[in-house]
Amino acid sequence: MKKATEEQFNELHQLVTKEFLDRVKSGQATTQDLKAACDWLKSNDISGVAYDGNPLQKLAKVLPEVDPELVTKRLYGKRL
Repeated sequence: MKKATEEQFNELHQLVTKEFLDRVKSGQATTQDLKAACDWLKSNDISGVAYDGNPLQKLAKVLPEVDPELVTKRLYGKRL
């Protein structure tokens, strides 16, 4: 059996990306879809920069700040 061609890989990549976009844009994306889309971006080395007013910056503003020392203390009962 032959390996997939680069053209076939590119077509699959495009189809998967389009499917994620369609689900998110339609508002029908489940939590699993969003997680899979995030994993897809990560596995394709896609990252973003939060700048004033863009969606990533807006998301960063609503996420709670995490204190690593407090997390460690609550997980392990002490500082490591």
